[in-house]
Amino acid sequence: MNTRNDAAPVLIRLSDYRAPAWRVSQVNLSFDLGIDDTVVSSRLHLQRDATLQEPLRLDGEGLELLSIALDGQALPEGQWRYENGVLEVEGARDGSLLETRVRVRPAANTALEGLYLSGTREGGFLLTQCEAEGFRHITFFPDRPDVLASYTVTLRADRARFPVLLAGGNPDGHGELEDGRHWARFVDPHPKPSYLFALVAGRLQQIARDYVTARGRAVKLVIWAEPDAIGRCDYAMDALERSMRWDEQSYGREYDLDVFHVVATHDFNMGAMENKGLNIFNAKYLLADPDSSTDDEYRAVEAVVAHEYFHNWSGNRVTCRDWFQLSLKEGLTVFREQQFSADMNSAPLKRIEDVALLRRAQFPEDAGPLAHPVRPAQYSEINNFYTATVYEKGSELVRMVAGSLGRDGFRRGMDLYFSRHDGHAATLEDFLRALGDANGVDLMPYLAWYAQAGTPRLHARGHYDATQRTYALTLSQHTPPTPNQPHKQALPIPVKLALFRRDGRMIPLHLAGEPAATSGGVERVVVLDRAEQTFVFQQVDAAPVPSLLRGFSAPVILECDYAPADLALLLRHDADGFNRWEAGQQLAARAFDNLRDGNDTAALDAWCEALSALFAEGSVDAALLADLLTPPGEIELAERERVVNPSHVHALRQQLQESLALRIGREALHARHQALATPAVVALDAASQAQRRLKRRVLELFALLDPWAAHALGTQQYDSAPSMTDRLAALVVLARGNAPQTRAALLHFRERYADNPLAMDKWFSIQAQLPAEVVVERVRELEADAAFTLKNPNRVNALFGAWARNNPDGFHRPDGSGYRLLAERLVQLDALNPQVAARLATAFNGWQRLEPTRRAAARTAIGTLAAQPGLSRNLTEIVQGMLHD
Repeated sequence: MNTRNDAAPVLIRLSDYRAPAWRVSQVNLSFDLGIDDTVVSSRLHLQRDATLQEPLRLDGEGLELLSIALDGQALPEGQWRYENGVLEVEGARDGSLLETRVRVRPAANTALEGLYLSGTREGGFLLTQCEAEGFRHITFFPDRPDVLASYTVTLRADRARFPVLLAGGNPDGHGELEDGRHWARFVDPHPKPSYLFALVAGRLQQIARDYVTARGRAVKLVIWAEPDAIGRCDYAMDALERSMRWDEQSYGREYDLDVFHVVATHDFNMGAMENKGLNIFNAKYLLADPDSSTDDEYRAVEAVVAHEYFHNWSGNRVTCRDWFQLSLKEGLTVFREQQFSADMNSAPLKRIEDVALLRRAQFPEDAGPLAHPVRPAQYSEINNFYTATVYEKGSELVRMVAGSLGRDGFRRGMDLYFSRHDGHAATLEDFLRALGDANGVDLMPYLAWYAQAGTPRLHARGHYDATQRTYALTLSQHTPPTPNQPHKQALPIPVKLALFRRDGRMIPLHLAGEPAATSGGVERVVVLDRAEQTFVFQQVDAAPVPSLLRGFSAPVILECDYAPADLALLLRHDADGFNRWEAGQQLAARAFDNLRDGNDTAALDAWCEALSALFAEGSVDAALLADLLTPPGEIELAERERVVNPSHVHALRQQLQESLALRIGREALHARHQALATPAVVALDAASQAQRRLKRRVLELFALLDPWAAHALGTQQYDSAPSMTDRLAALVVLARGNAPQTRAALLHFRERYADNPLAMDKWFSIQAQLPAEVVVERVRELEADAAFTLKNPNRVNALFGAWARNNPDGFHRPDGSGYRLLAERLVQLDALNPQVAARLATAFNGWQRLEPTRRAAARTAIGTLAAQPGLSRNLTEIVQGMLHD
């Protein structure tokens, strides 16, 4: 059972926004908690907008109404009506007190939205998830983000079954009740929207730490987890402290409650949730230890802990007016999280990681039938808009604005934004206006980025005039049509650039028409704000090589007619770590084109030669070298194809990597792997992580040249690995190479981590990414494994998500078996958890560009899925969008 509303989808439009006719100043909630049966008593202090003559309407879904009273008087049935998820009450006035009692059933709530049970009936615990519209599954309320109220919450439960009782805000008393029950009360002094409400009740253990803010406020930091997991929370606690101190130093933002609770759960639809004073985390992003967590997962824990903490200001203290403004809190907070991670680790590597994710997840979204602006104009189901466009592209838009203002200017703007809108629900216009007002500039032209879907294509061409000693750089932009947006306008695109001599040195930049006082630096930002513009640089002694979009200064696709030698020069000499990597990515993509078209080897030769030289030199940071040695993934390379054959893309990428491995040489790869021998003690410093990163990549390349020897090395590495990073890297090489040692290693991994859900997710994920010829059958076998369940989002994503999203060759089988299997499971999953089903269904994105046989099979599977009766609003919106022409 789930608590979904299967009413016909209704379009909600940004243009229809109206301020609420009814607000709530204060909420008093009392919970009598039980696994099968929880009774929620609510007292709402109502405020009415006298200019809006509308009856009181409150949202409520899946609630059993037990009683209702207005101003102390029980209401007869004729004075209220509850249908289609709305409670309408007659007779309410400004200042009225509405009291309701409802019953909800946590154990039956498989949608994990509202109040639900995480884990087993015997050992699990109760918790809530209210973003975006989960609060209406708990009690009646105007469940929209622009209704802010102060909350007092009292929890009552059996002490033996629920010894820990938590809610948002500050503790305000606790005590004993009759029959072995107890109570606890929490008061949040800061008005907040209903989506930030949270409670937790169960058998949990804690680690705690005292923290003092920059201004001297004492705060108790507490992380809660189940007994078998609490020992893996120390790294998250350290990350939380680092996050709090960084936000104080970088943004002047301090924590504002007496206690900060964080809770880990294995049953959660999202990564984590920033509920005021009570953050709830998917255990995947909170638990970490060397034996079961990789280096990448350690950094993810740090980043997500920071993200949710930063929301305390960019999301909680200043929230969003409506869900169309979702990126106001998410895009902004992702940007703040990325800044933090760059400061804590390597800024160039962090930028590479972020852009790689953008290209892998968001660019295909922008190019497919589900393309939508960062601020959509309409939606049917808001849960479907927690997307890479809203998050990752939204972050890039904030980065563009921040880059245009500079570090000090952006800080001034953020200070004004927080002070001007503290305690209010804001819009993207409010955000840009505050940043602009603080710096005396008009930033409203950037608003067009938020309203326009699609990835702009930036075309660059240069002309050198030896006589005049000038270099003219002409930039033009074009955004392809997207669903419901056939016509696009020119956007302001900041292009950070440098010019290089052929010897690898940077050229001082003298832009024509520029004051002499600002001339002569080696790096500059120019803004293309029309269809085409030309920028002329003077005093240039020879034809230069341009380094464009340095640091990825705008989320666009760059089209520049570089010669392979130009890209090789930037790959060897560019001081910008990101652009060095980007030159290698472009050169590899050109090499891919060479292999596909069979007409030239210049790019392939240049790429292999440049990287083999860097490999031999040993002067490049190990982590950066590992990334340089990795060509674009199959998803990114498929974006270069007008008609996509995933098997062909996979084969060409393999051929590309084999060519690189051959150029480096078997002996050099073997020697480097041996030189990167793993120390007995696992260290998490940047240098140690970098060595493990490079070791993984070297083993992958070595396996392409000498599979037998590589599998022997992989087996040895697996057996002796002191950390999950090395163990998993070896297991992946064995599994994807179909090594004879794979079966034994997988069995060993299964036995070793049988009681560790997050490690078991890795076990499923590795096998979901096996070669295409065996993977569909393997996925079916894994479904029957006792450890698999459709009820756990992490497990679903580990198997079906890893297969359908990360294994294009294995998912897009020519016979359509992959499409049919996914469609069948989506129907089953939708009956349990519509949010997870809808997100997984986006794996079909881009089916229209497949070659004819696969395209027809995908269309049939999607059509069959769409015809299934009783699909949720979530899945219906996604499937119908997929069928959009």
